[in-house]
Amino acid sequence: MDHAILTDIALCIVAAWLLALVAQTLKQPMLVAYLLAGLLIGPEMGFGLIHDNDSISTISELGLILLLFMIGLEMDLKHILGAGKQIIATALCQIVGCFTLGSGLFWLLGFTISSENLGAVYLGAAAALSSTVIIVKMLYDRRELNTLSGRIILGVLVLQDVFAILFLALQPNLSNPSAGVIGLSGLKVAGLVVIAFGASRFILPSLFRHVARIPELLLVGALAWCFIVAGMALWLGLSAEMGALIAGISISTFPYTLDVVAKTTTLRDFFVTLFFVALGMKIPRPEWEFVRWAVVFALFIFLSRVITVIPPLIRTRSGHRASIIPAVYLAQVSEFSLVIVALGAGALDHIGSDIVGIVSYAFVMTAVFSTYAVSKIDSIIMGSSRLLSRIGILDLGEEPGESSSKTEPRIFLLGFSWAASSLLEELQKDSQDLVERLCVIDFNPQVVERLRNRGIPVVYGDITRQETLVNAGLEKADVIVSTLPNTVMRGASNDRMVAMLRTINPRARIVVHAELLSQVDSLYKAGAAYVTIPRLLEARELVEVVRAAEANLLDEKRVHQEAELEGRDEIIP
Repeated sequence: MDHAILTDIALCIVAAWLLALVAQTLKQPMLVAYLLAGLLIGPEMGFGLIHDNDSISTISELGLILLLFMIGLEMDLKHILGAGKQIIATALCQIVGCFTLGSGLFWLLGFTISSENLGAVYLGAAAALSSTVIIVKMLYDRRELNTLSGRIILGVLVLQDVFAILFLALQPNLSNPSAGVIGLSGLKVAGLVVIAFGASRFILPSLFRHVARIPELLLVGALAWCFIVAGMALWLGLSAEMGALIAGISISTFPYTLDVVAKTTTLRDFFVTLFFVALGMKIPRPEWEFVRWAVVFALFIFLSRVITVIPPLIRTRSGHRASIIPAVYLAQVSEFSLVIVALGAGALDHIGSDIVGIVSYAFVMTAVFSTYAVSKIDSIIMGSSRLLSRIGILDLGEEPGESSSKTEPRIFLLGFSWAASSLLEELQKDSQDLVERLCVIDFNPQVVERLRNRGIPVVYGDITRQETLVNAGLEKADVIVSTLPNTVMRGASNDRMVAMLRTINPRARIVVHAELLSQVDSLYKAGAAYVTIPRLLEARELVEVVRAAEANLLDEKRVHQEAELEGRDEIIP
């Protein structure tokens, strides 16, 4: 029995683990460690320890499929569609803009556009796409999938995938493209979506209910559905990864998805690690010509994202933060780009191997660059926001007429979370006098707009920036409330927040949130007047629920809960 593939997998995992330990010690991104592991053990520039690179690539592709399936499971289509205006405007501007600018620029730089060589066209198409795998992993790791910026980024990636699929469908006929080919590709995608969502509506619910009592069958059933739709996508000539994404979205509303996600996370991480190691193995030996053009191509990727992503988001009143974050995340080359240029240089013979080398090196450069850029995203936002303001592109909170406060507020609510939304609802029902003295500070443009529509005084801005708080008038506040946990405060914490608030306003009563009991003392020492611990409140309610369950009174409690929820119209439902 040949155990070569097992040995190769073991080498990949060991190398990835050892270099990840080094990266963690040096506080470097894990992705860089995985790519470097592949480079060191691969056949191109490493020690040639891997004997069957194709098998590793096949196994690693499973990680990509599982990753996109899980992202589909965790997607909230209502939230994505809620940001539809920003997504459509940004995606069209970014995809069309990058393709057009890229093709034109590289044609001017000497790459050809002819029936014999379509180098400029291929570079333009490669520049229009961003890496779904890298971006989704970064969003997932930073818990930003469900933020406004995360929804915009995911929506743009979905439309990029549609563009890539249409390009792949047209690719054999690029010398003489026809409307029929484009229409057929669109029909295939639509057909796959209709079949997947039709099955999830009429067939799958009863099947999942039947196996829900057996965790193993539930997990296997979910994975089977993933690979069924992925297989259908391949049969239709589409991407298996796109099929996995559609499969996940189609069952994302099922009550069993959290259990499936929890059980497949470790499996996904194993295969995704192999995916990045396999990419590292494919990095070709450096040649000056490839590297020089790859640097130019990588710089164009970065600049093109700034030019094509930030303006449409600013125009749709998304604010500086929600406009800058997508531009940073989307600034890298896609795996689809590698597939497209590989096909163009292979059987189709549209381009030379030089284009493949350029895109491959640029993929590595931009993957490493974007990983570091995202880790410094808060500093990038602050610097870019100041630059935009200097050249006259004002943030939402800086525009004339942005303040909706009629009276000088004395109670400030920092950040508008689910807890803040419920708090505001309670205040509006029973304490309107407090609402009249209340002001909210938040950087989500959608939340700001909804609050203003209801007549709630609100200031647009980042609560972790001292200048925002000073300009909002916190030095005159009597009460300051923050309901945000540390896990959502990027580049800050409640301890630092309280200390900063005390420098602005030494006399205000500060009420702040604690997730862990160990945080309470440090928050009081930092200057908090009171620390709320939501888990204790939830525990007390659960005690009542358990007592009601024992006394067979849960129906009465549900009636009371339904009465409480009836007519409730929160900003964040």
